[in-house]
Amino acid sequence: MGSRFRVSLKTKIQVLILSLIVSVIIILSGIFTYFEFEQTEEHMGETALQTATTVSYIPSIKEAFDSPNPSKEIQPLALQIQEELGAEFIVVGNNESVRYAHPNEELIGQTMVGGDNERALEEGKYYVSKAEGTLGPSLRGKAPILNEENEIIGIVSVGFLMEDIYTTFFNTLGKIAGVSFLVLVIGGLGGYLLTRSIQKDTMGLEPYQIAALYQEREAVLSSVKEGIIAIDKNGLLTTMNAAARHILEMNGDGTQQPIEDVFPNSEMERVLRSGKEERDQEITIGERVVIMTRTPVIEDGEVVGVVASFRDKSEVREMVGALSEIKRYSEGLRSQTHEYANKMYVLLGLLQLKNFDEAIQLIEADFQTAQSQSNSLGQIKDDTVQAILLGKISKASELKIDFIVDEDASIGPIPEQISRSKLVTILGNLIDNSFEAVKEQREKQVTFSATDIGHEIVFEVSDNGPGIPEEVMPYIFVRGFSTKQGEQRGFGLSNVREIVEELGGTFEVASNPSAGTTFSVFLSK
Repeated sequence: MGSRFRVSLKTKIQVLILSLIVSVIIILSGIFTYFEFEQTEEHMGETALQTATTVSYIPSIKEAFDSPNPSKEIQPLALQIQEELGAEFIVVGNNESVRYAHPNEELIGQTMVGGDNERALEEGKYYVSKAEGTLGPSLRGKAPILNEENEIIGIVSVGFLMEDIYTTFFNTLGKIAGVSFLVLVIGGLGGYLLTRSIQKDTMGLEPYQIAALYQEREAVLSSVKEGIIAIDKNGLLTTMNAAARHILEMNGDGTQQPIEDVFPNSEMERVLRSGKEERDQEITIGERVVIMTRTPVIEDGEVVGVVASFRDKSEVREMVGALSEIKRYSEGLRSQTHEYANKMYVLLGLLQLKNFDEAIQLIEADFQTAQSQSNSLGQIKDDTVQAILLGKISKASELKIDFIVDEDASIGPIPEQISRSKLVTILGNLIDNSFEAVKEQREKQVTFSATDIGHEIVFEVSDNGPGIPEEVMPYIFVRGFSTKQGEQRGFGLSNVREIVEELGGTFEVASNPSAGTTFSVFLSK
């Protein structure tokens, strides 16, 4: 349900940018408007006061106060100054506030209203006041008129209606609104261009889609058994999955480190320079042999990184070895089936010839052999181990080798953490190695023993072969080393060592030219 109401990244950014711009515009406009109104009012007041002061000093106005009809001389001059100044009114009155000049001639001779003349007429002050007169609320500049003896003989009042001040202020405010709208348009356009750029960088994906892809990528990298690493165009490691850390035997993630420090012989920088893919290259990591494929990452025709995948070749060899063992078991079983079929034909012939005594002897001999094998394997409770031993018993019979399962051998089911394929590789290689060792002996004998008493499972395979020379002993577990002739030699014991170490176990080798060789494997339960 929630995914249907997700808001796109483009919308989020545009709304955020526009909201920020509108908020800033509102705050700054409010502050500017407040100061602008204060400044407009102050400017109008100062203009009114300066005009009133100037008019109060005009000699002709002062002289008119001594004439029989002061209004006749003062009214025309006041109207002229009022028109040139653009004031709403200029009123001139005597020291009793009786008007000598007024924009409305009908009010001349009447007393000035507003109640704000006292400071000028009584104290001789010059000031600005707010009051409501006959023309409405106004901002007024008041100035006293003084005669030659500095006596107050009248007053000048110059005013601007508050309505005119508001009109002037709103005109300025309209300009502010125009500029604000222009800023909003520019901000919206910038937000649109920014979102387009971000969408291009994210390939049109929304954040939740990127998060989902990241989670899927991590899940894929964790589930893949192949090692995967990636570097950027500067040769710094950017990605490494768990399989790669395991193969490289690393504890940390190693990201943002030069690839040469983490994986010196990866040759990924060569692909970074050439831009050419390299597939199935064999390289060595410690004692491991891995197969690596390096693929360049190309963006807009430029190599911006390299991704490499590699798999442990020894694991492939282990699998091939396990399959070879299974194949040998199958061949052994076919051989055993063939042998029993021959015995059945012989038995059938004896019965047809009514030679019952020989038939009974043949059955008893086979029964004793089967009983002996059953008794020797009776304490081996794991099916896989039993199958391995039965196959090896058949093989030993073909090779004329006396393969003995110790009557004291006893183990229960093998724990699940020890995989069956690895168990096949361990026991199959050890027993086959012993078979090879006694091949030239007059009396060929190989003994198998096992126990799971305590915290470990112990397997022992002994032979009466010629033993391992002391100078050869350090190399028997080295991959590719073998004292036998032929190709594809020297991998069996190496595979055994690697698997035992991987399972956290240990092994021992005891060899004596007169007593043969014993291999012991200890695996933790």
